[in-house]
Amino acid sequence: MNFLGDLFGFILTIVIGGISGWIAGRIMKSEHSMLVNILIGVVGGAVAGALFGLIGINFGGFIGYIICGVAGSCLLITIVRLIKK
Repeated sequence: MNFLGDLFGFILTIVIGGISGWIAGRIMKSEHSMLVNILIGVVGGAVAGALFGLIGINFGGFIGYIICGVAGSCLLITIVRLIKK
């Protein structure tokens, strides 16, 4: 892939992560900053994508990636809350 393709993919990952993290934050009633929401969304999407892939579920398209990111982000928020207790 070329530089512009890599850059576009990176920007798209940040956008999807931000949206996913924001939605998960609202669902879980979490009070994080936008930067933390983006990080949670990106990491959550990667974790959920790997876990869903292991059981044979694959998401495609923008909406699929958002769903996957939200699921993973909610999982991460739950894990962080359990660790903080």
